[in-house]
Amino acid sequence: MSSFGQDFLKGFTTTNSLRDYTHASRVFRTNAYELKPRFKFLFHVSFTINVEQIPMLNGVFVTQDNSSPLSYVVKTVDLPKFNIQNETMNQYNRKRVVQTRLDYDPVTITFHDDGGDNVRKLWYYYFSYYYKDPSQQYLSPNNTNGELGALATRQAGFGYNARDIYSDNRTGQINDWGFIGESWKDGTNSATSTGGKPPFFRDIRIYGMDQHKFAEYVLINPIITNWSHDQYDYSQGNGMMQNSMTIKYETVKYYNGAIGNQRPDTNVTGFGDPAHYDTRISPIARPGSTASIFGQGGLLSTGQGILEDLESGTLLGLVGAAQKAGTAVNTFKGKNLRSVALNEINTAAKNYARDNLSGDIRDWVFPKGQ
Repeated sequence: MSSFGQDFLKGFTTTNSLRDYTHASRVFRTNAYELKPRFKFLFHVSFTINVEQIPMLNGVFVTQDNSSPLSYVVKTVDLPKFNIQNETMNQYNRKRVVQTRLDYDPVTITFHDDGGDNVRKLWYYYFSYYYKDPSQQYLSPNNTNGELGALATRQAGFGYNARDIYSDNRTGQINDWGFIGESWKDGTNSATSTGGKPPFFRDIRIYGMDQHKFAEYVLINPIITNWSHDQYDYSQGNGMMQNSMTIKYETVKYYNGAIGNQRPDTNVTGFGDPAHYDTRISPIARPGSTASIFGQGGLLSTGQGILEDLESGTLLGLVGAAQKAGTAVNTFKGKNLRSVALNEINTAAKNYARDNLSGDIRDWVFPKGQ
């Protein structure tokens, strides 16, 4: 212990000073990394498809546990942009800038072209929900558009290759093209049949994540204004196919909060969903797996875990306690516990001094003992 005290005191008496990342550390690490910039790759996108008002979509994209595979194939996403129109007026020859209108710029989302056809299926159902074109017959007795397009409620249409400009038999679905303005409930006795055509998307939610917290952007009533499939190319031996979608929306809502620990998908829809994520604890984070006294998976957390398992009074608890104890024994075999503890205390003291003491003291070096 005397060696640790001597090493610690040398930091207050030495005349040497090593200038390193301390200044930036003071800016970005203070107050739980409050000023640290977010990373571009830490994001999640959730699509709220209107399955309540459009039952034909229920089960297509949303499973029984209310999750959607579309979130996991998003490659890039733009955050909302705002364009504020203004006009310069004269006030007795003084220039005054007056705001006249707020416009929301389009947002582009790119998807991986997944082998499960989830992204193509998204476009096909959107396309066939708003337009009649994909539901017409082509070289088949049934109303199909590949394996995605069987619509059992429609009668067979006609062949696209038919030349009927001067035909006197252009009736029925031959004239049924373009935008579908009516709701699927129109003409029924439903109380909501006169409510107009429900939107395909209720909203699209974009989450930026950092330090176990999220910043959320909610795009309300988005509609697709452009959809682009990719290009096949023999010269791109390692290229990945993608699809791109551009949307417009009516407004933006802002939210933030904690991601959550046990079930992150509770606050961030679809993120950390056990149906798509491996929720097993990493071997390097399990109690007793880290050669540390105070750190995650270290000796203290292992002891606490063993006590909790024993207090449970169950056979599973006894097995868990034995497993933790055995893991800790193997991890610390041949380790000097005193040396490990002193190193961790020394590191903690230096970090505290760097983050909390005044500038002159913070620049001193705490040398490591021989």
